[in-house]
Amino acid sequence: MKVKGIARRSIWLREDGWSLALIDQRHLPHEFRIATLTDCAQAATAIRDMWVRGAPLIGVTAAYGVCLAMRVDASDRALSDAIELLLATRPTAVNLRWALESMRSTLLALPVGERERAAYQRAAAIAEDDVSSCSRIGDHGLAIIESLADKKKGPLGILTHCNAGWLATVDWGTALAPIYKAHDAGIELMVYVDETRPRNQGASLTAWELQEHGVPFTVIVDNAGGHLMQHGKIDMCIVGSDRTTSRGDVCNKIGTYLKALAAHDNGIPFYVALPHSTIDWTLVDGIAEIPIEERSPREVSHMRGLDQEGQWQEIALMPEGSLALNIGFDVTPARLITGLITERGTCQASAEGLARLYDKGA
Repeated sequence: MKVKGIARRSIWLREDGWSLALIDQRHLPHEFRIATLTDCAQAATAIRDMWVRGAPLIGVTAAYGVCLAMRVDASDRALSDAIELLLATRPTAVNLRWALESMRSTLLALPVGERERAAYQRAAAIAEDDVSSCSRIGDHGLAIIESLADKKKGPLGILTHCNAGWLATVDWGTALAPIYKAHDAGIELMVYVDETRPRNQGASLTAWELQEHGVPFTVIVDNAGGHLMQHGKIDMCIVGSDRTTSRGDVCNKIGTYLKALAAHDNGIPFYVALPHSTIDWTLVDGIAEIPIEERSPREVSHMRGLDQEGQWQEIALMPEGSLALNIGFDVTPARLITGLITERGTCQASAEGLARLYDKGA
């Protein structure tokens, strides 16, 4: 993707070949900052404190965090400690565990002296797999958008939630990849962007991405989606996933379930875009089995932004002493999902649908 006309990825190696550069998402959309990570603890901080976010990008960042640890100490103990540290940062997104287990199995099979080089090779392969998967998700999702656009006069209205664009991955994105490819193909769109409280990833990150790419969009408050559906403004919904069970239940940013209910009530297709690394083949019932992250209540009680002088300020929204609950994700049951868009194609949100595309999770 491009920022001010310059091709970018969300994460890359510095010129020295070992330190890690990434877009620090805490400052978007008002400031474009690049952070440098030089040790595993910094990688853990970047994930936990949301310098980076989005399930695929979390996984890639963690993989490179292992690389940084191996530069210092490539012993079995050091590898185990690094993985334990990184795994504890975000409990919900399964890509984190998937990437770290891939790093573990690759490195434990090698002599200590070969592990640093092999770690960087494996992390780079995980990153490239993400780019390829997201591009193919875009291709499969484009076919769906083309089919809907053929029946529509005027712009096709697409509702999305949170940020599932290239900032949530290495490049292209999941839910936004079909939108980018449809826009590039000349299809007339209007993307309705949920603000996505409390961290406002839609209003800040998705809106910024779409603006940089030239895609028409409108930011809406989180509770406006159902109203727009009732009045014919939304033709399809497409969201990302932080964890998808083997039978097609989808865990995504809090508020996704409500949008799926509204879409179901109004007969509007509701799609989820995800790469293979987001499927948790060990789980069946998403509501009962997926661990749901609770974040700081301060994200609910306060809001951060630029004041009239262009300075960052944090303001309080609630009466002092008020309790706040900050549940990060919810689970949308498979029955409410029209289809899953993966790098291998589109399928029903079901065990049978996923089995048609994947061989026992391979």
